[in-house]
Amino acid sequence: MEYNPVVVRLPEPRYRSSISVEEAILRRRSIRRYKDEPLALEEVSQLLWAAQGITEPYKGLRAAPSAGALYPLETYLVAGNVNSLPAGVYKYRPFGHDLIKTLDGDIRTKLAIAAINQTKIKKAAASIVFSAVYERTVSKYGNRGIRYVHMDLGLAAENVYLQAVSLGLGTLAVGAFDDLSVKVILDMPQEEYPLCIMPIGRV
Repeated sequence: MEYNPVVVRLPEPRYRSSISVEEAILRRRSIRRYKDEPLALEEVSQLLWAAQGITEPYKGLRAAPSAGALYPLETYLVAGNVNSLPAGVYKYRPFGHDLIKTLDGDIRTKLAIAAINQTKIKKAAASIVFSAVYERTVSKYGNRGIRYVHMDLGLAAENVYLQAVSLGLGTLAVGAFDDLSVKVILDMPQEEYPLCIMPIGRV
């Protein structure tokens, strides 16, 4: 039987807001407590665009820079409480600005347990999870490419932080988790390695 994956077309991102870059930098904080309220699909769309969205279609350039424009990061959305989006795991596809569903169901509790029982991941409406395919960068830059991949992650994560401020949301970069457990829970391909979990919620 042919498998037809569920594809969710995201709302178009906006390119202006009432908050300046300077104000977003000033107000950026790591937020660990969130209200039990849903995110809007438009907010999810904006956050994912800020993380890895396409900003120059002809060259395929993205919102966050990448060494050699090789883009080793993959971006997942673990949705638990998002309006118009059933709970599940979704992979973000930058060129289509859409999501492809990879797993059904609310896995926030499992993800929190894998992250050393950090309840903020369970209570957040959703989490963005970054993984990396190191080979994309290492194949060009050798072992130095490992450092470049981690630089890519920091740049993308800061974009998510600043976009969250602009939306009136809170987030946090979590690096404390069991790598293998997260990889298994999200059913990542063998070549991907989880790097960061960013729970997101209303404050």
